[in-house]
Amino acid sequence: MSFLTVLYACVFYAATAMLVGGLVAKIRCYARTPAPLKIPTTPAPTTTGGVVLRMAREVALFESLFKSNKWIWLFGWLFHVSLLLVLVRHLRYFTEPVWFWVSLAQPFGTYAGFAMVAGLGGLWARRFLVDRVRYISTPSDHLILVLLIFIGTSGLGMRFISHTDVVAVKAFFLGLMVFDLQPLPSDPALLVHLGLVALLMIIFPISKLLHAPGIFFSPTRNQTDDSRERRHIAPWATKFDAGSGSKSE
Repeated sequence: MSFLTVLYACVFYAATAMLVGGLVAKIRCYARTPAPLKIPTTPAPTTTGGVVLRMAREVALFESLFKSNKWIWLFGWLFHVSLLLVLVRHLRYFTEPVWFWVSLAQPFGTYAGFAMVAGLGGLWARRFLVDRVRYISTPSDHLILVLLIFIGTSGLGMRFISHTDVVAVKAFFLGLMVFDLQPLPSDPALLVHLGLVALLMIIFPISKLLHAPGIFFSPTRNQTDDSRERRHIAPWATKFDAGSGSKSE
């Protein structure tokens, strides 16, 4: 077994553990953080079903961003939808046999890579061209965008310029899933691409990319606008309200 195979296997095992462990810890923290106030962004739904529908529109269509800034919405939505297609396409490296809907997504996922990089380019450009965004941008904001762009461009490079042995790559990842190491091709482009992906997995739980799970815990989005009908009391504050006789949530 080559040194590169063992090295990248260890890297991906560690990156996966950090990604999963970090996400579980963060989501647990989000779930346990009380919301002491009713602060849904109005106009807000007054029923649970309405909140679910609103959240679905927010996650799938970026509704609030569309209302606030159309061109940023265009680049943001383009990037996220393209990323979804690219991830679906990459599922073929982790499944055998390949699921039929993953096979159907292959041609779309291939060219979605170009759209993903274009969307990232637009989002990065706004951090230079929009004064108020440039003012609040930090080095980490730029570095994450650069990392994502490099991941996208290195993947496109392997697809259209410097080809690699995708059969061996699939065997490597299928082997990782059952702790049976298989040789990993030593193509430089592949090693760079996989190294960048592992780096993204490691930093994901400690970066602003946590807005992905965080949106589901945002009180401005997941609360009903029923403060007139029901008194909102955070769980940690119920003991102070004991015996008051008020109707609480």
